[in-house]
Amino acid sequence: MISKLEMMRKLNMLLFLSMLVLMMKPSMSLPRIIRVGAIFTDDQKDSPTELAFKYAVYKINKDPTILANRTLSYDIQYVPREDSFRTTNKICQQVSYGIQALFGPSDLILGSHVQSLCDALDIPHLEARIDIDNNYKESSLNLHPSQDLMNQAYKDMMLFLNWTRAAILYEDEYGLIRLQELVRSPPSKNLEIYIRQTNPTNYRTVLREIKKKDIFNIIVDTNPSNINLFFRVILQLQMNNHRYHYTFTSFDVETLDLEDFKYNQVNITAFRFVDSETPRVKDILKEMENFSPIGSSILNRSGLIQTEPAMVYDSVHVFARGLEAATREGPELRIRNLSCEEELPWKEGSTLFNYISGVSFNGLTGPIKFKEGKRVDFKLDLLKLKTAKLQKVGEWTPGGSLVITDKYAFTEGRPPNITLKVLSRIEEPFVMFRKTAADEEAPTGNNRFEGFCVDLLEQIANQVGFNYQIELVQDNNYGALNLTTGEWNGLVRELMERNADIAVGAMTINFARESVIDFTKPFMNLGISILFKIPSGKPTRLFSFMNPLAVEIWLYVLAAYVLVSFTLFVMARFSPYEWNNPHPCVIENDVMENQFSINNSFWFITGTFLRQGSGLNPKAASTRIVGAIWWFFTLIIISSYTANLAAFLTVDKMITPIENAEDLARQKEIAYGTLSGGSTMTFFRDSKIKTYQKMWDYMEYKKPSVFVKNYDEGVKRVKKGNYAFLMESTMLDYVVQRDCNLTQIGGLLDSKGYGIATPKGSKWRDPLSLAILELQEKGTIQMLYNKWWKNTGDVCTRQDKSKDSKAHPLSVQNIGGVFVVLLCGLALAIMVAILEFCWNSRKNAMNDRQSLCSEMAEELRFAMRCHGSRQKPALRRSCSRCSPEGTYVPSSLDFPPLPATNGEKSVKAVGFGFSNPYDHSHHQHDHNGHQEHLH
Repeated sequence: MISKLEMMRKLNMLLFLSMLVLMMKPSMSLPRIIRVGAIFTDDQKDSPTELAFKYAVYKINKDPTILANRTLSYDIQYVPREDSFRTTNKICQQVSYGIQALFGPSDLILGSHVQSLCDALDIPHLEARIDIDNNYKESSLNLHPSQDLMNQAYKDMMLFLNWTRAAILYEDEYGLIRLQELVRSPPSKNLEIYIRQTNPTNYRTVLREIKKKDIFNIIVDTNPSNINLFFRVILQLQMNNHRYHYTFTSFDVETLDLEDFKYNQVNITAFRFVDSETPRVKDILKEMENFSPIGSSILNRSGLIQTEPAMVYDSVHVFARGLEAATREGPELRIRNLSCEEELPWKEGSTLFNYISGVSFNGLTGPIKFKEGKRVDFKLDLLKLKTAKLQKVGEWTPGGSLVITDKYAFTEGRPPNITLKVLSRIEEPFVMFRKTAADEEAPTGNNRFEGFCVDLLEQIANQVGFNYQIELVQDNNYGALNLTTGEWNGLVRELMERNADIAVGAMTINFARESVIDFTKPFMNLGISILFKIPSGKPTRLFSFMNPLAVEIWLYVLAAYVLVSFTLFVMARFSPYEWNNPHPCVIENDVMENQFSINNSFWFITGTFLRQGSGLNPKAASTRIVGAIWWFFTLIIISSYTANLAAFLTVDKMITPIENAEDLARQKEIAYGTLSGGSTMTFFRDSKIKTYQKMWDYMEYKKPSVFVKNYDEGVKRVKKGNYAFLMESTMLDYVVQRDCNLTQIGGLLDSKGYGIATPKGSKWRDPLSLAILELQEKGTIQMLYNKWWKNTGDVCTRQDKSKDSKAHPLSVQNIGGVFVVLLCGLALAIMVAILEFCWNSRKNAMNDRQSLCSEMAEELRFAMRCHGSRQKPALRRSCSRCSPEGTYVPSSLDFPPLPATNGEKSVKAVGFGFSNPYDHSHHQHDHNGHQEHLH
């Protein structure tokens, strides 16, 4: 029995040992001491960055939950900045010792060099620096946010603050590379950027130039060690008031002494990577500060840690957590002593890197997560200098953009601690009663109202900093002066008696009101215009088909028709190639005929103009040019006519009895009036312009009264017809866009603006004006206008009947060029005809052995005969010395006449044979060796 119990005890012991061995087997390949390497520059020796690295290793070794039973051991090497050769030697020494990861350096050039070495050897590389190379690195993790995301954060901030002019100051050439994206693709098209390279020796010069250019928004990318000098120059140049806004690219502005800037309202902003206000970060920093002897050296005097030491601290924890995950979940990691000479990569290095890059936790720098070697899902706090210190006013994330948590941070407002009484009157779409469903409770307080001015008031209240209560004026008037009693009514009277703090609505700024109350800057510009009912369509006329072309075009076309017809007739008589044998089958025909008589010329031009055939075809080059250029002319004219005719048939032109205020004043059939007691009525009453005085006399004495109590009544009278309502353009636009039967006549009669009214001397006027200007620059007011005028869902869709949509007759300005082309073509045809005439005359003169002048004179005399015939005789010779191609054309010699009519010329061709009818030669013939003349 005892032996069985002992055997069972031994068996259980063996099972326990075997299970223990199995549990420990995956991590037995890792040694108890895990070596890591770190590269720091010489100036970082004993710096907060190096001390934070050492402290992080110490914390990992003391943490029982990470890499239990193992110890991290580091090997730190110091190298000069930008010395790649020495850095390579140091790294190769560390690699030969068998390091499992490499940290640093922070230098830009050395960091890129170390990246390439680690990629070649597959050693995990962790760094915490700005990297301008956005390409993927196989073995490197960077805890610093990528520059692309940082530039996007700056763009979002500039867009929120609505910067239109900004300056970018950088010190080294890498600063330009980092921030060049802001210049290449600014956040808005109207942003003007001034970029300059600076250094401590020219801070004063560059800032003075910026001050002269009136640039108040400045992005500063300078060495943190030079920031104090930069601050001193700002103070000396007195560029430290509320107009200037400085944004620093450094994450460590919070650690600087800003005592000199706290009380002069200068705007200083920066992003923060380490949120020292969270309880977890506070605990870590407190524990770090209490760590002796290096803890206090890691933090600054205010107990804050700089960004680079914080990122290095987090990078050590990233490696430790990744290694822990690899030993717990992954395959065996075999440690090898690598060599730079053999360049054999660490086979398990890529596996370890994958586990390290998959780490996700909250560190000193906030959420830590990687994608393709880059930091993602982090958070940047936007800080702004206030009276006490730099305070968080917003935050930026790669996915959520910029979120402002303090809505009064970038305004001169303050949290609401006062309630103002606001008076108004009902006027669409400025102030209206809110529409509710039948089953909803009736709204109370400010929720009773909605409209453009209600939304505008909310924006201004948030910006300036006050609460408000909206009430309606009792007499429902804006305010007009009674000339008899000298008293005001409406909103103006309430403000004069200080029964309200401000008044909002469609309240026009004018001289009379400004003399008794104050107005802010106008939030909307407008003028007086005429509302009228769209008239009936224009009746069709019998000859409406002539409307597409202007009268002068019809006259020019007629002139061109006559000119081209006559030109074709003359060219055909001049050209020898238009004279043909009328009977081709009768070879011995004595007469040649020209097809282009004066009647045929006009018929040919008429047929081609109407796009029909005429049966006539020109043969000479000159006449063909005339025909071709006429065809082109008719193509353009008829195409233009057809296109414009379609427009005239589809566009409904309206008969408008009045086009402007002058037309309205000259007639008596159409009544016209304004809103009673408003600024429009005051404008006509006090105007010194004769036309407006005449209109006021008409409106004042017209019975029944042409004045209306409100805009709705005026619109109804316009719809009934025969009434024009003079109203402000903003309300007119609102009405016209909702009723397709109404239209605006003419332009604006004056120019004025709507403003927010306050009692005389009120302290609220200037803050309200500044808020209005800022909302205008940001486009907020325009968005509110679009919301209440255009995007309400009840806008009618009408055919645009503005002047641009009307069909207009085509004038010389539209198609005058085709007449120029026609004239140029006719000129070319005349030149070609002259050349043909001269060439044929020369050839005939040579054959007839007579002078060229006499030959040309004879031909010209016949061609210029006004009663000229379509026919002329053709003479031939049969002698051996005559050219077989010659054609005989008589000149001034007498011939036995043949029977002919209508001025036909004929010859008796005795002893002569016919040849080519297109060529002629004259009298000289040799018959049996004698010169023979015809009589």
